[in-house]
Amino acid sequence: MKIWRQLLCGILAVGLLFTGGATVAVSADAVIEDEDTSYDRYIAFGQDLTKKEKKAVLDSFGITEDDLKDYKTIEITNQQEHEYLGEYIDASVIGKRALSSVMIVKTEKDSGIHVTTDNISYCTSGMYCNALITAGLKDAEVKVAGPFSISGTSALVGAMNAYSVMTGQEISEQTMDTATNELVATADLAEAVGDSEKAEQLIAAVKEKVFADGLTNSTDIRDAIDAASNSLGLDISESDRDALVDMLEKVSKEDVDVDAIKEQAGEIYDKLKDAGIDLADVDTKGLVEKIGDFFAGIFDAIVDFFKGLFG
Repeated sequence: MKIWRQLLCGILAVGLLFTGGATVAVSADAVIEDEDTSYDRYIAFGQDLTKKEKKAVLDSFGITEDDLKDYKTIEITNQQEHEYLGEYIDASVIGKRALSSVMIVKTEKDSGIHVTTDNISYCTSGMYCNALITAGLKDAEVKVAGPFSISGTSALVGAMNAYSVMTGQEISEQTMDTATNELVATADLAEAVGDSEKAEQLIAAVKEKVFADGLTNSTDIRDAIDAASNSLGLDISESDRDALVDMLEKVSKEDVDVDAIKEQAGEIYDKLKDAGIDLADVDTKGLVEKIGDFFAGIFDAIVDFFKGLFG
């Protein structure tokens, strides 16, 4: 069974590849003083951190106050948190202080996105990664940290704004809203089903299905959600399903950056080979019996995809 668990995890991981959103040059409401892209290290601090709390965040990042001269820094306000998140999450969860912070370090082309968290209770690294890919981020090491255990809601806003500074390309209000909606919807689903990993997997799989098959209407998206939830053994309420349909309809309207998909494909492919799974050689006969029609169909599409990429 171990190999089939590896296969399923591999399939779902590759689902992330198909969810990249291209940025659009529309002004985003961010605390950005300029567009200096000469740095390759960026930090977005929660504006309300005390001196002691900021030191705790810096310790988590593994740097000191003196090291900040090598970083481009911006601040995220609590007002911005409420502006971007208020439609999707209760004000009590957002809180009255912007505390969560995020470090983004630009990495080599085709290296993909890697997210880690520290003292973040509401969102997992996989949820951030999924949402950031939708927002168009690529090739970066991302560390989200709080001075103590906090929800981490402002980190996504900070990450998107820092990435905008890093690339010199502003992220549209619509894309920021979609990515924020996705993060919160995934976190809410995780809470409802009691399994963060399966919630991340479901969103990744359905997003792949949405873009692979060009799904745009609510009926088709709902069917994809039902198929994925059944395959993962998740019982999703009607209200949660409605929220996911609304969110994925937004995601379906984002542009897919095919080049970004190919850039990240190499890394995922190598990781799967290291785990003993070569997508170019795997025999998919009998896969339906093992993991169900929905994921078997995704797997066949991925095999063809990688065969085309890597020969």
